[in-house]
Amino acid sequence: MADLTISVVAEKFHVKPDTLRYYERIGLLPPVPRRTNGNRYYPPSIQEWLEMVLCFRASGMAIEPLIEYCSLLQQGDETAPAREKILREQLAVLLTQREQLDKSIHRLEGKVARYERGEVKVGADWLHFAEKKDGRK
Repeated sequence: MADLTISVVAEKFHVKPDTLRYYERIGLLPPVPRRTNGNRYYPPSIQEWLEMVLCFRASGMAIEPLIEYCSLLQQGDETAPAREKILREQLAVLLTQREQLDKSIHRLEGKVARYERGEVKVGADWLHFAEKKDGRK
């Protein structure tokens, strides 16, 4: 991996250059080196760091714990327990979301199956739900 300019990194990771500058300013990225003309260049280590940040953001991790995580990461190995705690908390959030998604998927699969079997007529979908809720079958 080579050193890349801000525009190339932005394109590669599907973010705006302003986002990269913002991430650096708030501490989600370590200080990005600059060339003599003042332009940022992103060495492979910072590109990998950005990939980690974007992965955590895609997982729904809020900015504040992510800033804390990145700060701790830069402080060294002695912060490993605190970093692990942040990751475990985010993992718990994701597992809860997955459980909720699994329930939604199961319900939708059941609905689709009823349509495929031709069991659903106009208004029957709601009636089936109401009967089930009332304990009738």
